Amino acid sequence: MLDGQIIAQCQQRHRHTEWLKFLRKIDRETPKDKTLHLIADNYATHKHPAVQDWLAKHPRFNMHFTPTSASWLNMVERFFRDITTERLCRGVFTSVPELVDAINEYIAYHNTNPKPFIWTKSARDILQKVICANRRLSSGSSGKSVGRLRRFTRSKGSDRADVATSIFA
Repeated sequence: MLDGQIIAQCQQRHRHTEWLKFLRKIDRETPKDKTLHLIADNYATHKHPAVQDWLAKHPRFNMHFTPTSASWLNMVERFFRDITTERLCRGVFTSVPELVDAINEYIAYHNTNPKPFIWTKSARDILQKVICANRRLSSGSSGKSVGRLRRFTRSKGSDRADVATSIFA
């Protein structure tokens, strides 16, 4: 993402086999002389033994894992926000293929004039906010913090795309 180009792949599932397929795609689509730093969450898929074996054979891939509950530190989350607000929230998708087409079209459009994602705050300011937020969350203060978890799901045996929203305190 140094130049803002997005390499993407929509998968029906999120297992280590799909992650390996995506890593191979990244390997094919990036210059072989470049060292790559991939930032991912701590999901077990990213740490599966087969993935570890593949990474050992591809030393130009350097994995970095965000702390639990800190996926927002990963700049790809900003892209997810952008695609959600600029394309997905305004769309009506009657099938998974329609949703995938919309995602792919948005990425193709984005890549015609890519811009790198750049932090606007210093690392010190960001870390201070992380520490402050962690203190608030850890203290269990008055239960005022409410989070929202959105998840796209696919009904088994169906092409219908659903959005599930959960609220947690």
